Amino acid sequence: MLVASRCSSLLHQTGLFSEDQILSWLSAQRMEGGSITERAVAQGGTSEEVFLRALAEAMKVPFVRLAEVSPAPEVLEMLPAKAVYQYQVLPLEAEGGVLRVVTRDPFRAGLTEALRLASGGRRIRFALALQSDLEKAIKRLYGVGGETIERMLDDGRLEMSDEDDLLDADLADLDEEASVVKFVNQIIWEAYKDGATDIHMEPMEKDLRIRYRIDGLLVQTPVPASLKRFQSAIISRLKVMSNMDIAEKRLPQDGRIGLRIRGEEIDIRVSTMPTVYGESVSLRLLLRQSTLFGMGKLGLVPEDVKKLDKIIHRPHGIVLVTGPTGSGKSTSLYTYLNTINSVDKRIITCEDPIEYEMAGINQIQMKPEIGLTFAVGLRHILRQDPDVIMIGEIRDKETSEIAIQAALTGHLVFSTLHTNDAASGFTRLLDMGVEPFLVASSIEAIVAQRLIRTLCPDCKRPKEMDRAYLREVQFPVHRMKEGTVYEAVGCEACRNSGYRGRSGIYEILTVTDEIRQLVVSREPASRIRGVSTADGMTTLREDGWRKVLAGVTTIEEVLRVSEDAEEEYEEEVGG
Repeated sequence: MLVASRCSSLLHQTGLFSEDQILSWLSAQRMEGGSITERAVAQGGTSEEVFLRALAEAMKVPFVRLAEVSPAPEVLEMLPAKAVYQYQVLPLEAEGGVLRVVTRDPFRAGLTEALRLASGGRRIRFALALQSDLEKAIKRLYGVGGETIERMLDDGRLEMSDEDDLLDADLADLDEEASVVKFVNQIIWEAYKDGATDIHMEPMEKDLRIRYRIDGLLVQTPVPASLKRFQSAIISRLKVMSNMDIAEKRLPQDGRIGLRIRGEEIDIRVSTMPTVYGESVSLRLLLRQSTLFGMGKLGLVPEDVKKLDKIIHRPHGIVLVTGPTGSGKSTSLYTYLNTINSVDKRIITCEDPIEYEMAGINQIQMKPEIGLTFAVGLRHILRQDPDVIMIGEIRDKETSEIAIQAALTGHLVFSTLHTNDAASGFTRLLDMGVEPFLVASSIEAIVAQRLIRTLCPDCKRPKEMDRAYLREVQFPVHRMKEGTVYEAVGCEACRNSGYRGRSGIYEILTVTDEIRQLVVSREPASRIRGVSTADGMTTLREDGWRKVLAGVTTIEEVLRVSEDAEEEYEEEVGG
Protein backbone atom coordinates (compact mmCIF):
# COMPACT_ATOMS: atom_id res chain seq x y z
CA MET A 1 0.00 0.00 0.00
CA LEU A 2 1.10 3.53 -0.62
CA VAL A 3 1.96 5.27 2.68
CA ALA A 4 -0.56 7.82 3.98
CA SER A 5 1.58 10.84 3.09
CA ARG A 6 2.04 9.58 -0.47
CA CYS A 7 -1.73 8.91 -0.79
CA SER A 8 -2.48 12.38 0.50
CA SER A 9 -0.02 13.95 -1.94
CA LEU A 10 -1.47 12.07 -4.93
CA LEU A 11 -5.06 12.97 -4.03
CA HIS A 12 -4.03 16.63 -3.72
CA GLN A 13 -2.32 16.51 -7.11
CA THR A 14 -5.55 15.42 -8.81
CA GLY A 15 -6.95 18.86 -7.93
CA LEU A 16 -10.38 17.32 -7.45
CA PHE A 17 -10.78 17.26 -3.65
CA SER A 18 -10.54 19.54 -0.64
CA GLU A 19 -8.10 19.09 2.24
CA ASP A 20 -10.95 18.12 4.56
CA GLN A 21 -12.20 15.41 2.19
CA ILE A 22 -8.75 13.85 1.83
CA LEU A 23 -8.09 13.87 5.59
CA SER A 24 -11.52 12.34 6.20
CA TRP A 25 -10.95 9.49 3.77
CA LEU A 26 -7.46 8.70 5.08
CA SER A 27 -8.76 8.72 8.64
CA ALA A 28 -11.68 6.45 7.72
CA GLN A 29 -9.34 3.98 6.06
CA ARG A 30 -7.12 3.83 9.16
CA MET A 31 -10.10 3.32 11.47
CA GLU A 32 -12.43 1.20 9.34
CA GLY A 33 -10.42 -0.13 6.43
CA GLY A 34 -12.09 -0.12 3.04
CA SER A 35 -11.12 1.62 -0.16
CA ILE A 36 -10.03 5.23 -0.59
CA THR A 37 -10.91 4.96 -4.27
CA GLU A 38 -14.45 3.87 -3.39
CA ARG A 39 -14.83 6.82 -1.01
CA ALA A 40 -13.35 9.30 -3.47
CA VAL A 41 -15.73 8.20 -6.23
CA ALA A 42 -18.79 7.96 -3.96
CA GLN A 43 -18.22 11.15 -1.96
CA GLY A 44 -15.90 13.29 -4.08
CA GLY A 45 -18.48 14.73 -6.46
CA THR A 46 -16.70 13.42 -9.55
CA SER A 47 -16.98 10.47 -11.91
CA GLU A 48 -14.83 7.37 -11.65
CA GLU A 49 -13.18 8.04 -15.02
CA VAL A 50 -12.34 11.67 -14.24
CA PHE A 51 -10.82 10.63 -10.91
CA LEU A 52 -8.78 7.73 -12.29
CA ARG A 53 -7.45 9.75 -15.22
CA ALA A 54 -6.33 12.52 -12.86
CA LEU A 55 -4.83 9.97 -10.45
CA ALA A 56 -2.96 8.23 -13.27
CA GLU A 57 -1.45 11.55 -14.32
CA ALA A 58 -0.43 12.27 -10.73
CA MET A 59 1.13 8.80 -10.36
CA LYS A 60 2.71 9.05 -13.84
CA VAL A 61 1.21 5.71 -14.83
CA PRO A 62 -1.03 4.84 -17.83
CA PHE A 63 -4.82 5.04 -17.73
CA VAL A 64 -6.08 2.31 -20.07
CA ARG A 65 -9.39 1.26 -21.60
CA LEU A 66 -9.43 -2.51 -21.72
CA ALA A 67 -12.05 -3.31 -24.38
CA GLU A 68 -9.45 -4.08 -27.06
CA VAL A 69 -6.54 -5.03 -24.79
CA SER A 70 -5.32 -8.64 -25.10
CA PRO A 71 -2.23 -9.36 -23.02
CA ALA A 72 0.00 -12.19 -24.22
CA PRO A 73 -0.93 -15.65 -22.80
CA GLU A 74 2.42 -15.89 -20.99
CA VAL A 75 1.71 -12.56 -19.25
CA LEU A 76 -1.73 -13.73 -18.12
CA GLU A 77 -0.10 -16.81 -16.59
CA MET A 78 2.17 -14.64 -14.42
CA LEU A 79 -0.71 -14.11 -11.98
CA PRO A 80 -2.92 -16.99 -10.85
CA ALA A 81 -6.61 -16.56 -11.64
CA LYS A 82 -7.54 -16.59 -7.96
CA ALA A 83 -5.33 -13.51 -7.36
CA VAL A 84 -6.79 -11.77 -10.42
CA TYR A 85 -10.36 -12.31 -9.22
CA GLN A 86 -9.62 -11.65 -5.54
CA TYR A 87 -7.87 -8.33 -6.10
CA GLN A 88 -9.69 -7.35 -9.31
CA VAL A 89 -6.47 -6.74 -11.23
CA LEU A 90 -5.18 -7.72 -14.66
CA PRO A 91 -1.56 -8.40 -15.73
CA LEU A 92 -0.94 -6.19 -18.73
CA GLU A 93 2.67 -6.55 -19.82
CA ALA A 94 6.03 -7.74 -18.51
CA GLU A 95 9.57 -6.59 -19.16
CA GLY A 96 12.55 -7.94 -17.35
CA GLY A 97 11.53 -8.52 -13.78
CA VAL A 98 8.73 -5.92 -13.87
CA LEU A 99 5.04 -6.79 -14.25
CA ARG A 100 2.62 -4.03 -15.19
CA VAL A 101 -0.73 -4.69 -13.49
CA VAL A 102 -3.99 -2.86 -14.13
CA THR A 103 -6.01 -1.94 -11.05
CA ARG A 104 -8.72 0.42 -10.03
CA ASP A 105 -7.46 0.87 -6.48
CA PRO A 106 -3.69 1.37 -6.09
CA PHE A 107 -4.31 2.49 -2.48
CA ARG A 108 -5.52 -0.97 -1.43
CA ALA A 109 -3.75 -2.21 1.69
CA GLY A 110 -1.07 -4.83 0.97
CA LEU A 111 -1.83 -4.96 -2.75
CA THR A 112 1.70 -4.44 -4.07
CA GLU A 113 3.21 -7.06 -1.77
CA ALA A 114 0.44 -9.58 -2.43
CA LEU A 115 0.90 -9.25 -6.20
CA ARG A 116 4.67 -9.48 -5.88
CA LEU A 117 4.37 -12.78 -4.02
CA ALA A 118 1.67 -14.12 -6.35
CA SER A 119 3.78 -13.31 -9.42
CA GLY A 120 6.86 -15.10 -8.14
CA GLY A 121 8.75 -12.09 -6.84
CA ARG A 122 8.37 -9.73 -9.79
CA ARG A 123 8.39 -5.99 -9.19
CA ILE A 124 4.92 -4.50 -9.66
CA ARG A 125 4.08 -1.38 -11.63
CA PHE A 126 0.50 -0.18 -11.93
CA ALA A 127 -1.81 1.08 -14.65
CA LEU A 128 -5.33 2.32 -13.86
CA ALA A 129 -8.67 1.34 -15.39
CA LEU A 130 -12.38 1.56 -14.65
CA GLN A 131 -13.94 -1.13 -12.49
CA SER A 132 -16.42 -2.07 -15.24
CA ASP A 133 -13.58 -2.39 -17.76
CA LEU A 134 -11.65 -4.64 -15.41
CA GLU A 135 -14.61 -6.92 -14.73
CA LYS A 136 -15.34 -7.40 -18.43
CA ALA A 137 -11.68 -7.91 -19.36
CA ILE A 138 -11.12 -10.47 -16.59
CA LYS A 139 -14.20 -12.40 -17.66
CA ARG A 140 -13.12 -12.26 -21.33
CA LEU A 141 -9.53 -13.34 -20.73
CA TYR A 142 -9.84 -15.80 -17.84
CA GLY A 143 -13.38 -17.05 -18.47
CA VAL A 144 -16.40 -17.19 -16.17
CA GLY A 145 -15.44 -18.96 -12.98
CA GLY A 146 -11.76 -19.04 -13.92
CA GLU A 147 -10.57 -18.88 -10.32
CA THR A 148 -12.96 -21.66 -9.29
CA ILE A 149 -11.74 -24.05 -11.98
CA GLU A 150 -8.12 -23.18 -11.16
CA ARG A 151 -8.65 -23.95 -7.48
CA MET A 152 -10.32 -27.28 -8.28
CA LEU A 153 -7.36 -28.19 -10.48
CA ASP A 154 -4.94 -27.24 -7.72
CA ASP A 155 -6.89 -29.24 -5.14
CA GLY A 156 -7.17 -32.25 -7.41
CA ARG A 157 -10.72 -32.88 -6.24
CA LEU A 158 -14.31 -32.28 -7.21
CA GLU A 159 -16.78 -31.17 -4.58
CA MET A 160 -20.32 -32.36 -5.40
CA SER A 161 -21.95 -31.19 -2.21
CA ASP A 162 -25.71 -30.68 -1.90
CA GLU A 163 -25.40 -28.34 1.06
CA ASP A 164 -27.13 -25.45 -0.72
CA ASP A 165 -30.90 -25.50 -0.60
CA LEU A 166 -31.40 -23.23 -3.57
CA LEU A 167 -35.08 -22.74 -2.88
CA ASP A 168 -34.23 -21.00 0.37
CA ALA A 169 -30.87 -19.39 -0.41
CA ASP A 170 -29.96 -16.41 -2.55
CA LEU A 171 -27.62 -17.27 -5.43
CA ALA A 172 -25.69 -14.02 -4.96
CA ASP A 173 -24.54 -15.32 -1.55
CA LEU A 174 -23.57 -18.84 -2.64
CA ASP A 175 -20.04 -18.25 -3.81
CA GLU A 176 -17.88 -19.15 -0.85
CA GLU A 177 -16.78 -22.66 -1.81
CA ALA A 178 -14.33 -23.49 -4.58
CA SER A 179 -16.37 -26.28 -6.16
CA VAL A 180 -18.59 -27.35 -9.01
CA VAL A 181 -21.41 -25.90 -6.93
CA LYS A 182 -19.81 -22.49 -7.07
CA PHE A 183 -19.02 -22.72 -10.78
CA VAL A 184 -22.62 -23.55 -11.71
CA ASN A 185 -23.78 -20.65 -9.53
CA GLN A 186 -21.38 -18.32 -11.33
CA ILE A 187 -22.62 -19.39 -14.78
CA ILE A 188 -26.25 -18.72 -13.81
CA TRP A 189 -25.32 -15.46 -12.08
CA GLU A 190 -23.41 -14.18 -15.14
CA ALA A 191 -26.32 -15.08 -17.42
CA TYR A 192 -28.72 -13.20 -15.15
CA LYS A 193 -26.46 -10.11 -15.06
CA ASP A 194 -26.16 -10.15 -18.88
CA GLY A 195 -29.93 -10.32 -19.28
CA ALA A 196 -29.83 -13.77 -20.91
CA THR A 197 -33.04 -15.74 -21.43
CA ASP A 198 -31.32 -19.09 -22.05
CA ILE A 199 -28.08 -20.88 -21.15
CA HIS A 200 -26.81 -23.68 -23.38
CA MET A 201 -24.04 -26.06 -22.23
CA GLU A 202 -22.89 -27.99 -25.27
CA PRO A 203 -20.25 -30.75 -25.10
CA MET A 204 -17.80 -30.58 -27.98
CA GLU A 205 -15.00 -33.03 -28.74
CA LYS A 206 -12.34 -31.04 -26.90
CA ASP A 207 -14.23 -28.44 -24.89
CA LEU A 208 -17.50 -27.63 -23.15
CA ARG A 209 -19.08 -24.68 -24.93
CA ILE A 210 -21.36 -22.37 -22.96
CA ARG A 211 -23.58 -19.90 -24.79
CA TYR A 212 -26.14 -17.36 -23.58
CA ARG A 213 -29.11 -16.12 -25.61
CA ILE A 214 -29.10 -12.34 -25.22
CA ASP A 215 -31.52 -10.09 -27.11
CA GLY A 216 -32.59 -13.12 -29.12
CA LEU A 217 -29.13 -14.07 -30.42
CA LEU A 218 -26.66 -16.63 -29.08
CA VAL A 219 -23.43 -15.27 -27.59
CA GLN A 220 -20.58 -17.56 -26.59
CA THR A 221 -19.34 -16.82 -23.10
CA PRO A 222 -15.63 -17.23 -22.34
CA VAL A 223 -14.82 -20.15 -20.05
CA PRO A 224 -11.53 -21.60 -18.75
CA ALA A 225 -9.73 -23.85 -21.24
CA SER A 226 -9.69 -26.74 -18.74
CA LEU A 227 -13.47 -26.76 -18.26
CA LYS A 228 -13.93 -29.95 -20.33
CA ARG A 229 -12.36 -31.97 -17.50
CA PHE A 230 -15.27 -31.05 -15.23
CA GLN A 231 -18.04 -31.61 -17.78
CA SER A 232 -19.59 -34.66 -16.09
CA ALA A 233 -19.53 -33.05 -12.65
CA ILE A 234 -21.11 -29.80 -13.92
CA ILE A 235 -23.91 -31.63 -15.72
CA SER A 236 -24.49 -33.90 -12.72
CA ARG A 237 -24.75 -30.85 -10.47
CA LEU A 238 -27.41 -29.31 -12.71
CA LYS A 239 -29.32 -32.61 -12.75
CA VAL A 240 -29.21 -32.78 -8.95
CA MET A 241 -30.48 -29.19 -8.70
CA SER A 242 -33.38 -29.94 -11.07
CA ASN A 243 -34.33 -33.28 -9.48
CA MET A 244 -33.36 -35.41 -12.47
CA ASP A 245 -31.96 -38.94 -12.45
CA ILE A 246 -28.20 -38.37 -12.57
CA ALA A 247 -27.59 -42.01 -13.53
CA GLU A 248 -29.75 -41.75 -16.68
CA LYS A 249 -27.59 -40.43 -19.49
CA ARG A 250 -29.16 -42.17 -22.48
CA LEU A 251 -32.56 -40.45 -22.51
CA PRO A 252 -33.63 -36.76 -22.56
CA GLN A 253 -34.88 -35.39 -19.24
CA ASP A 254 -36.73 -32.28 -18.10
CA GLY A 255 -36.64 -30.56 -14.73
CA ARG A 256 -36.81 -27.22 -13.01
CA ILE A 257 -34.82 -25.19 -10.51
CA GLY A 258 -36.32 -22.53 -8.26
CA LEU A 259 -33.93 -19.99 -6.77
CA ARG A 260 -33.40 -16.35 -5.89
CA ILE A 261 -30.91 -13.91 -7.34
CA ARG A 262 -30.53 -10.62 -5.45
CA GLY A 263 -33.94 -11.22 -3.91
CA GLU A 264 -35.67 -11.85 -7.25
CA GLU A 265 -37.44 -15.18 -7.76
CA ILE A 266 -36.12 -17.08 -10.79
CA ASP A 267 -37.66 -20.20 -12.28
CA ILE A 268 -35.23 -22.18 -14.45
CA ARG A 269 -36.54 -24.85 -16.81
CA VAL A 270 -33.82 -27.45 -17.48
CA SER A 271 -33.66 -29.85 -20.40
CA THR A 272 -30.97 -32.46 -21.10
CA MET A 273 -30.33 -34.23 -24.40
CA PRO A 274 -27.75 -36.97 -25.06
CA THR A 275 -25.25 -36.08 -27.81
CA VAL A 276 -22.12 -37.68 -29.26
CA TYR A 277 -19.80 -36.03 -26.71
CA GLY A 278 -22.06 -36.07 -23.65
CA GLU A 279 -25.30 -34.58 -22.45
CA SER A 280 -26.24 -31.13 -23.75
CA VAL A 281 -28.07 -29.00 -21.17
CA SER A 282 -30.37 -26.06 -21.89
CA LEU A 283 -31.65 -23.74 -19.19
CA ARG A 284 -34.52 -21.28 -19.73
CA LEU A 285 -34.54 -18.42 -17.20
CA LEU A 286 -37.98 -17.12 -16.23
CA LEU A 287 -38.65 -14.34 -13.76
CA ARG A 288 -41.50 -15.41 -11.51
CA GLN A 289 -42.30 -11.88 -10.47
CA SER A 290 -41.70 -9.33 -13.17
CA THR A 291 -42.78 -5.76 -13.62
CA LEU A 292 -45.21 -6.02 -16.50
CA PHE A 293 -45.04 -3.56 -19.35
CA GLY A 294 -47.81 -1.16 -20.15
CA MET A 295 -49.13 -1.17 -23.71
CA GLY A 296 -46.92 1.77 -24.63
CA LYS A 297 -43.77 -0.12 -23.57
CA LEU A 298 -44.19 -2.96 -26.06
CA GLY A 299 -42.95 -0.83 -28.97
CA LEU A 300 -46.42 -0.10 -30.32
CA VAL A 301 -46.95 3.21 -32.08
CA PRO A 302 -49.75 5.35 -30.54
CA GLU A 303 -52.36 4.49 -33.20
CA ASP A 304 -51.73 0.76 -32.66
CA VAL A 305 -52.04 1.21 -28.89
CA LYS A 306 -55.50 2.72 -29.41
CA LYS A 307 -56.49 -0.04 -31.84
CA LEU A 308 -55.37 -2.83 -29.51
CA ASP A 309 -56.86 -1.20 -26.44
CA LYS A 310 -60.24 -1.22 -28.17
CA ILE A 311 -59.81 -4.88 -29.21
CA ILE A 312 -58.86 -6.25 -25.77
CA HIS A 313 -61.78 -4.50 -24.08
CA ARG A 314 -64.33 -6.30 -26.24
CA PRO A 315 -66.82 -8.44 -24.27
CA HIS A 316 -66.28 -11.67 -26.22
CA GLY A 317 -64.41 -13.27 -29.09
CA ILE A 318 -60.90 -14.61 -29.67
CA VAL A 319 -57.76 -12.48 -29.88
CA LEU A 320 -54.77 -14.42 -31.23
CA VAL A 321 -51.11 -13.46 -31.04
CA THR A 322 -48.93 -15.17 -33.64
CA GLY A 323 -45.24 -15.47 -34.34
CA PRO A 324 -42.34 -17.92 -34.03
CA THR A 325 -40.82 -19.04 -30.74
CA GLY A 326 -39.11 -16.14 -28.98
CA SER A 327 -41.14 -13.39 -30.64
CA GLY A 328 -42.57 -12.03 -27.37
CA LYS A 329 -46.05 -13.52 -27.65
CA SER A 330 -46.34 -14.38 -23.95
CA THR A 331 -45.20 -10.91 -22.88
CA SER A 332 -47.85 -9.34 -25.09
CA LEU A 333 -50.59 -11.59 -23.71
CA TYR A 334 -49.60 -10.79 -20.13
CA THR A 335 -49.62 -7.09 -20.98
CA TYR A 336 -53.12 -7.33 -22.42
CA LEU A 337 -54.36 -9.17 -19.32
CA ASN A 338 -52.64 -6.69 -17.04
CA THR A 339 -54.33 -3.83 -18.90
CA ILE A 340 -57.87 -5.21 -18.49
CA ASN A 341 -57.34 -6.77 -15.05
CA SER A 342 -59.89 -5.36 -12.59
CA VAL A 343 -62.01 -6.48 -9.63
CA ASP A 344 -65.10 -6.83 -11.83
CA LYS A 345 -63.47 -9.32 -14.22
CA ARG A 346 -62.73 -12.97 -13.44
CA ILE A 347 -59.63 -13.90 -15.45
CA ILE A 348 -58.35 -17.50 -15.62
CA THR A 349 -55.31 -18.75 -17.55
CA CYS A 350 -54.06 -22.16 -18.74
CA GLU A 351 -50.27 -21.96 -19.12
CA ASP A 352 -47.26 -24.17 -19.72
CA PRO A 353 -45.18 -22.79 -18.14
CA ILE A 354 -46.43 -19.89 -16.03
CA GLU A 355 -43.87 -17.25 -16.98
CA TYR A 356 -45.14 -14.32 -14.90
CA GLU A 357 -47.16 -14.40 -11.71
CA MET A 358 -49.96 -11.83 -11.83
CA ALA A 359 -51.92 -10.58 -8.85
CA GLY A 360 -55.69 -10.89 -9.19
CA ILE A 361 -55.55 -13.52 -11.95
CA ASN A 362 -56.14 -17.27 -11.52
CA GLN A 363 -53.25 -19.02 -13.25
CA ILE A 364 -53.22 -22.78 -13.86
CA GLN A 365 -50.03 -24.71 -14.65
CA MET A 366 -50.65 -27.43 -17.24
CA LYS A 367 -49.39 -30.91 -16.36
CA PRO A 368 -49.72 -33.18 -19.40
CA GLU A 369 -48.06 -36.07 -17.53
CA ILE A 370 -51.14 -36.38 -15.31
CA GLY A 371 -53.64 -35.55 -18.02
CA LEU A 372 -54.02 -31.81 -17.37
CA THR A 373 -53.72 -30.58 -20.96
CA PHE A 374 -54.87 -27.30 -22.47
CA ALA A 375 -58.07 -28.94 -23.70
CA VAL A 376 -58.87 -30.54 -20.33
CA GLY A 377 -58.03 -27.38 -18.39
CA LEU A 378 -60.06 -25.19 -20.74
CA ARG A 379 -63.09 -27.47 -20.49
CA HIS A 380 -63.05 -27.18 -16.69
CA ILE A 381 -62.34 -23.44 -16.72
CA LEU A 382 -65.66 -22.88 -18.47
CA ARG A 383 -67.37 -24.18 -15.33
CA GLN A 384 -65.59 -21.55 -13.22
CA ASP A 385 -67.64 -18.58 -14.48
CA PRO A 386 -64.74 -16.70 -16.15
CA ASP A 387 -65.07 -13.42 -18.04
CA VAL A 388 -61.65 -13.67 -19.69
CA ILE A 389 -59.65 -16.81 -20.53
CA MET A 390 -56.03 -17.02 -21.62
CA ILE A 391 -54.74 -20.24 -23.22
CA GLY A 392 -50.97 -20.48 -23.54
CA GLU A 393 -51.14 -21.96 -27.03
CA ILE A 394 -53.73 -23.50 -29.35
CA ARG A 395 -52.02 -26.69 -30.46
CA ASP A 396 -54.79 -28.98 -31.70
CA LYS A 397 -58.36 -29.18 -32.98
CA GLU A 398 -59.86 -30.04 -29.59
CA THR A 399 -58.37 -27.00 -27.87
CA SER A 400 -59.31 -24.68 -30.72
CA GLU A 401 -62.93 -25.89 -30.79
CA ILE A 402 -63.35 -25.42 -27.02
CA ALA A 403 -61.80 -21.93 -27.29
CA ILE A 404 -64.20 -21.05 -30.10
CA GLN A 405 -67.15 -22.38 -28.11
CA ALA A 406 -66.06 -20.23 -25.17
CA ALA A 407 -65.86 -17.14 -27.40
CA LEU A 408 -69.29 -17.82 -28.92
CA THR A 409 -70.85 -18.16 -25.46
CA GLY A 410 -69.77 -14.73 -24.28
CA HIS A 411 -66.15 -15.09 -23.13
CA LEU A 412 -63.10 -13.09 -24.22
CA VAL A 413 -60.35 -15.55 -25.12
CA PHE A 414 -56.65 -14.80 -25.62
CA SER A 415 -54.21 -17.33 -27.07
CA THR A 416 -51.20 -17.83 -29.35
CA LEU A 417 -50.45 -19.62 -32.60
CA HIS A 418 -47.22 -20.34 -34.45
CA THR A 419 -47.68 -18.63 -37.81
CA ASN A 420 -45.52 -16.21 -39.77
CA ASP A 421 -48.10 -13.49 -40.29
CA ALA A 422 -51.54 -12.50 -39.05
CA ALA A 423 -53.57 -13.73 -42.04
CA SER A 424 -52.03 -17.21 -41.77
CA GLY A 425 -53.73 -17.62 -38.38
CA PHE A 426 -57.00 -18.38 -40.13
CA THR A 427 -55.51 -21.03 -42.42
CA ARG A 428 -53.71 -22.66 -39.46
CA LEU A 429 -57.00 -23.16 -37.64
CA LEU A 430 -58.67 -24.47 -40.81
CA ASP A 431 -55.75 -26.89 -41.27
CA MET A 432 -56.47 -28.21 -37.77
CA GLY A 433 -59.90 -29.22 -39.02
CA VAL A 434 -62.00 -26.43 -37.51
CA GLU A 435 -65.07 -25.48 -39.56
CA PRO A 436 -64.60 -22.18 -41.45
CA PHE A 437 -67.86 -20.64 -40.17
CA LEU A 438 -66.73 -21.23 -36.57
CA VAL A 439 -63.36 -19.57 -37.21
CA ALA A 440 -64.97 -16.63 -38.99
CA SER A 441 -67.62 -16.00 -36.34
CA SER A 442 -65.33 -16.23 -33.27
CA ILE A 443 -62.05 -14.47 -34.09
CA GLU A 444 -62.03 -10.70 -33.51
CA ALA A 445 -58.36 -9.92 -34.22
CA ILE A 446 -55.00 -11.52 -34.94
CA VAL A 447 -51.75 -9.80 -33.97
CA ALA A 448 -48.53 -10.99 -35.61
CA GLN A 449 -45.31 -9.79 -34.02
CA ARG A 450 -41.53 -10.05 -33.96
CA LEU A 451 -38.86 -8.79 -31.61
CA ILE A 452 -36.23 -6.49 -33.10
CA ARG A 453 -32.98 -5.52 -31.44
CA THR A 454 -32.87 -1.80 -30.67
CA LEU A 455 -29.89 0.37 -31.48
CA CYS A 456 -27.42 1.13 -28.71
CA PRO A 457 -27.96 4.82 -27.86
CA ASP A 458 -24.27 5.24 -26.98
CA CYS A 459 -22.82 4.35 -30.37
CA LYS A 460 -25.50 4.50 -33.09
CA ARG A 461 -24.75 6.94 -35.88
CA PRO A 462 -26.57 8.28 -38.96
CA LYS A 463 -25.89 6.47 -42.22
CA GLU A 464 -26.16 7.65 -45.80
CA MET A 465 -28.08 4.94 -47.61
CA ASP A 466 -27.68 3.91 -51.25
CA ARG A 467 -31.03 4.58 -52.98
CA ALA A 468 -30.68 1.50 -55.22
CA TYR A 469 -30.33 -0.71 -52.12
CA LEU A 470 -33.32 0.95 -50.47
CA ARG A 471 -35.46 0.29 -53.54
CA GLU A 472 -34.23 -3.31 -53.66
CA VAL A 473 -35.45 -3.97 -50.08
CA GLN A 474 -38.63 -1.97 -50.76
CA PHE A 475 -37.85 0.66 -48.15
CA PRO A 476 -40.21 3.68 -48.42
CA VAL A 477 -37.70 6.14 -49.86
CA HIS A 478 -40.40 8.80 -50.15
CA ARG A 479 -40.63 8.89 -46.33
CA MET A 480 -36.93 9.57 -45.70
CA LYS A 481 -37.73 13.11 -44.58
CA GLU A 482 -39.72 11.74 -41.63
CA GLY A 483 -36.62 10.57 -39.78
CA THR A 484 -33.00 9.47 -39.90
CA VAL A 485 -31.64 6.04 -40.80
CA TYR A 486 -28.98 4.87 -38.36
CA GLU A 487 -26.43 2.08 -38.43
CA ALA A 488 -25.22 -0.23 -35.66
CA VAL A 489 -21.62 0.54 -34.70
CA GLY A 490 -20.71 -1.33 -31.51
CA CYS A 491 -19.17 -0.22 -28.26
CA GLU A 492 -18.37 -1.57 -24.84
CA ALA A 493 -21.84 -0.80 -23.49
CA CYS A 494 -23.50 -3.09 -26.06
CA ARG A 495 -20.82 -5.83 -26.17
CA ASN A 496 -19.73 -4.45 -29.57
CA SER A 497 -22.97 -5.62 -31.17
CA GLY A 498 -24.38 -2.16 -31.89
CA TYR A 499 -27.66 -3.14 -30.25
CA ARG A 500 -28.96 -3.00 -26.70
CA GLY A 501 -32.40 -4.27 -25.69
CA ARG A 502 -35.36 -5.28 -27.81
CA SER A 503 -38.67 -3.88 -28.95
CA GLY A 504 -41.53 -5.18 -31.09
CA ILE A 505 -42.91 -4.76 -34.58
CA TYR A 506 -46.57 -5.61 -35.13
CA GLU A 507 -49.19 -6.50 -37.72
CA ILE A 508 -52.71 -6.02 -36.33
CA LEU A 509 -55.47 -7.64 -38.38
CA THR A 510 -58.92 -6.58 -37.21
CA VAL A 511 -61.61 -8.94 -38.53
CA THR A 512 -64.26 -7.24 -40.68
CA ASP A 513 -67.36 -8.68 -42.36
CA GLU A 514 -65.46 -8.90 -45.65
CA ILE A 515 -62.66 -10.91 -44.04
CA ARG A 516 -65.19 -13.21 -42.33
CA GLN A 517 -66.64 -13.98 -45.75
CA LEU A 518 -63.17 -14.73 -47.15
CA VAL A 519 -62.53 -17.14 -44.27
CA VAL A 520 -65.85 -18.92 -44.82
CA SER A 521 -64.92 -19.24 -48.51
CA ARG A 522 -61.51 -20.71 -47.54
CA GLU A 523 -59.65 -17.98 -49.42
CA PRO A 524 -55.82 -18.19 -49.08
CA ALA A 525 -53.96 -16.13 -46.50
CA SER A 526 -52.47 -13.93 -49.25
CA ARG A 527 -55.96 -12.84 -50.29
CA ILE A 528 -56.95 -12.07 -46.69
CA ARG A 529 -53.73 -10.15 -46.19
CA GLY A 530 -54.29 -8.15 -49.36
CA VAL A 531 -57.78 -7.09 -48.25
CA SER A 532 -56.52 -6.21 -44.76
CA THR A 533 -53.70 -4.02 -46.07
CA ALA A 534 -56.17 -2.30 -48.40
CA ASP A 535 -58.27 -1.59 -45.30
CA GLY A 536 -55.27 0.05 -43.61
CA MET A 537 -53.43 -2.79 -41.86
CA THR A 538 -49.72 -2.10 -41.38
CA THR A 539 -47.60 -5.18 -42.13
CA LEU A 540 -44.68 -6.34 -40.01
CA ARG A 541 -42.18 -5.01 -42.53
CA GLU A 542 -43.94 -1.64 -42.80
CA ASP A 543 -44.02 -1.28 -39.01
CA GLY A 544 -40.32 -2.13 -39.03
CA TRP A 545 -39.67 0.69 -41.49
CA ARG A 546 -41.45 3.07 -39.09
CA LYS A 547 -39.05 1.94 -36.34
CA VAL A 548 -36.07 2.49 -38.67
CA LEU A 549 -37.14 6.05 -39.46
CA ALA A 550 -37.70 6.68 -35.74
CA GLY A 551 -34.05 5.71 -35.04
CA VAL A 552 -35.05 2.64 -33.03
CA THR A 553 -33.41 -0.06 -35.16
CA THR A 554 -31.67 -0.71 -38.48
CA ILE A 555 -32.84 -1.79 -41.91
CA GLU A 556 -30.79 -4.99 -41.60
CA GLU A 557 -32.50 -5.92 -38.34
CA VAL A 558 -35.99 -5.43 -39.79
CA LEU A 559 -35.07 -7.55 -42.82
CA ARG A 560 -33.69 -10.27 -40.55
CA VAL A 561 -36.75 -10.68 -38.35
CA SER A 562 -39.49 -10.18 -40.97
CA GLU A 563 -38.00 -12.17 -43.83
CA ASP A 564 -40.05 -15.31 -43.17
CA ALA A 565 -43.37 -13.47 -43.22
CA GLU A 566 -42.57 -11.64 -46.46
CA GLU A 567 -41.26 -14.78 -48.20
CA GLU A 568 -44.36 -16.78 -47.29
CA TYR A 569 -46.60 -14.02 -48.63
CA GLU A 570 -44.61 -13.74 -51.87
CA GLU A 571 -44.75 -17.52 -52.40
CA GLU A 572 -48.53 -17.58 -51.95
CA VAL A 573 -49.05 -14.62 -54.28
CA GLY A 574 -46.70 -16.12 -56.85
CA GLY A 575 -48.48 -19.48 -56.60
